[in-house]
Amino acid sequence: MQYLVNVIDSRSNSGTDEEMVAIDAFNDKLRAGGHWVFAAGLADPTVSTVIDGRGDEPVLTDGPFVEAKEWAAGFWIIEAPDLDVAIQLMTDGSRACNRRLEVRPLLQG
Repeated sequence: MQYLVNVIDSRSNSGTDEEMVAIDAFNDKLRAGGHWVFAAGLADPTVSTVIDGRGDEPVLTDGPFVEAKEWAAGFWIIEAPDLDVAIQLMTDGSRACNRRLEVRPLLQG
């Protein structure tokens, strides 16, 4: 099963050099264990564009779709046999990046 893991932060580009080294080591551990699918950082939500194409003409608005003190600053997509394993893995991920994480199963279609 695959899981989306959001990195929760209130600042953009806030990772320290030490955190980046720890994240790289954690990513290597995910790869070695066969859990790695993909990961990336995200730009600040203030530079996002919200698209609403439900009407006759699309409506584009600048900025985040919701105002919040914290946001997804990055993410992993991992492979794990169940939620317990995903949580166990990402406990180390939280420690590595020094941030709170949200683990969510991807819907299988």
